Amino acid sequence: MHIARTIASRITATQPLMSPADLRAEIPLPASVADRVEHARHTIARVLRGEEDRLVVVAGPCSVHDPVAALAYAEKLAAVAARFAGSLQIVMRVYVEKPRTRLGWKGLVSDPLLDGSEDLPAGLRAARRTMIDVLGTGLPVGCEFLDPAVARYLSDVVSWGSVGARTVQSQPHRQLTSGLPMPVGFKNSTGGNVADSIDAIVAAGRGHAFPGLSDDGRGAVLRTAGNPDCHVVLRGGSDGPNYDPVHVARAVHQLRAADLPPALFVDASHGNCGKDHERQSKVVEDLALRIADGENGIAGVMIESFLAEGRQDLSPGQNHRLTFGQSVTDACVGWERTEHLIELLADAVSTRRSAYDLAMAG
Repeated sequence: MHIARTIASRITATQPLMSPADLRAEIPLPASVADRVEHARHTIARVLRGEEDRLVVVAGPCSVHDPVAALAYAEKLAAVAARFAGSLQIVMRVYVEKPRTRLGWKGLVSDPLLDGSEDLPAGLRAARRTMIDVLGTGLPVGCEFLDPAVARYLSDVVSWGSVGARTVQSQPHRQLTSGLPMPVGFKNSTGGNVADSIDAIVAAGRGHAFPGLSDDGRGAVLRTAGNPDCHVVLRGGSDGPNYDPVHVARAVHQLRAADLPPALFVDASHGNCGKDHERQSKVVEDLALRIADGENGIAGVMIESFLAEGRQDLSPGQNHRLTFGQSVTDACVGWERTEHLIELLADAVSTRRSAYDLAMAG
């Protein structure tokens, strides 16, 4: 009795959970789609290494709360991705875990019914099905890895991952990333510090041994080889935006000083737009002009967008009244604006490419 009280005095309940292998068997990744996952991973890695002059664009809702709306968005984005495939590698943002500063809805994995029931087994199933459905449209999937245990259930369907500003200093996340099979972006800290991201990249690039979850759901020692395809994501911070040429050049210099590839992503949302979703357009327009002028340090751009502009509050028991395709977390730009911004970025890459070809010919 005394032993049990000291072990779990504040655990109110436990519930069996399927193993990662069981979930993959229940919701398998089709072979044709698996090839798409791998191809996108290699393409993104080549862009980061400067071996390909396309730009990576990660676009999608702040977090997925409605798989049907997410798929409707994916179908539109897939058509645009096919149109601009020569200039852009478009990845859909399919975020199924939502970090919270204090409290709030924690994402599709934690609460798929949006009602506080916290049915995690159903959430894992919904997240995996949604990601595979998005892959079926022709788009690769990108997401943030928040809970290291969740990554074991979903990482095989993801082509690009990120570690957020709140967890960039976390050793468990650096260890997790060292074993992930895709490029991973580390966002600068909430204060705007890029050094934390670079420390994380160096750490994740090495092998580690740490406790984790095996495919059969047992506790295990995981040993990793290190992830060579990690990079910085500039997302602004409490001290202001950091997407301007000075901040980008400074970050590229820091990467070179650490013997890392001088390429990074810029997140047009969060601190870079002052948490005003409408200002994402200004950020992307500025980046497009600089890319067209030959700026090479920017390998990718992130845009928070959905079918409907803005955001809405999530109220328990009111799910049937939600606006279709509108975010329930951070506000997003709408679809028409998204399409316009992607076209600007594609044109910028084409302009940069033409200027390079002309210079080489001369």
